[in-house]
Amino acid sequence: MSALSRRDLLSILTGLTAFGVGTTEAWAAPGKRSIATSNSGPVSSGSASKSPRSPKSATKPATKPTVQVKPKLVFLDPGHGGKDSGALGVRGTREKAVVMMIARLLQKELQAGGRYRVMLTRRNDSFVPLRERVARAQAARADLFLSLHADSHPDADIRGASVYTLSEDATDRETAALAARENRADGVIAGLRLADQTDNVASTLVAMTQRSTVNDSRRLAETIVQTLSRNGVRLLRRSHRQAGFAVLTSPDIPAALVELGYLSNRQDEKLLTVRQHQTALARSLRASVDAYFAAGAATRKA
Repeated sequence: MSALSRRDLLSILTGLTAFGVGTTEAWAAPGKRSIATSNSGPVSSGSASKSPRSPKSATKPATKPTVQVKPKLVFLDPGHGGKDSGALGVRGTREKAVVMMIARLLQKELQAGGRYRVMLTRRNDSFVPLRERVARAQAARADLFLSLHADSHPDADIRGASVYTLSEDATDRETAALAARENRADGVIAGLRLADQTDNVASTLVAMTQRSTVNDSRRLAETIVQTLSRNGVRLLRRSHRQAGFAVLTSPDIPAALVELGYLSNRQDEKLLTVRQHQTALARSLRASVDAYFAAGAATRKA
């Protein structure tokens, strides 16, 4: 090899060394040289083969705000009270006392889960007029009204529970009466003061609201009947009935009156005074309230 060629070769080797490639690597085969180069330590910051790592984001994913669900207000109405003892059993059991005991058990059942607020139309052995019971529930803006009673019948063989809602005839009468009352200045239907409306508009508002309320009341009654039946509570053959009970006449609060049994029947009277049966009735009614509100929520979502 000529001297010039050696000088040229030496220059080439010197240049490769300056770029970080050793003599051995320079003479290596192209494939091996490539591997050796890739394993020969970190690449300079100017190299495009690796990009600097971006720091991980410290931002946490957004969480949805917790929605506080307002407890439903259930108004319980232990029938009768005070001077009004209600039905009298064969063995002297008083209706007003039996229904108060069951109402208190039901109150505890409903409050236990924290889903409901519960108020009673009477908290002791006192007399409260029927219209006053409804007025108290309306003033508190109750979501549900449940009146508890124990029936009586001349035929001592009649026994079993039943549920009442407001009849169509009674609904029509109540609609006309409420819209025409002189004191309707205090009435509020669907968020509107009746005093601010004409008679025709007031009547229409009451009719529409009460029609919706009656439908909800019927759904409540059917739920109670089904739940009582599933829990082995004896029912009358026609267990859901309609009547013009005054405590069912609120135009905007779904309401049902439950006759828990007949004190005129010895078997029903005995059961209604046994704590185990009273608790079973309270739990069945609580389950009915749960099912009623759950079905309503499902319908709104749909």
